[in-house]
Amino acid sequence: MEGTTFKTNIKCAACVAKVTQNLNAVAGEGGWAVALEDPARVLTVKPGVDEQKVREALEKAGYRGERL
Repeated sequence: MEGTTFKTNIKCAACVAKVTQNLNAVAGEGGWAVALEDPARVLTVKPGVDEQKVREALEKAGYRGERL
């Protein structure tokens, strides 16, 4: 998926499950993905999604995201 990327502190599938509702609300179902195999735990969000809203969605679930 191409789009905006963020380095996150999401570490596992359980973490992904915890942020799913919040990220779906911001980017839509299927509008984001986390590369758990990447040590940087890169979150990619579809183009056009507001970066601040993504950060807020992550923070609401207890995680951080830094734009790459």
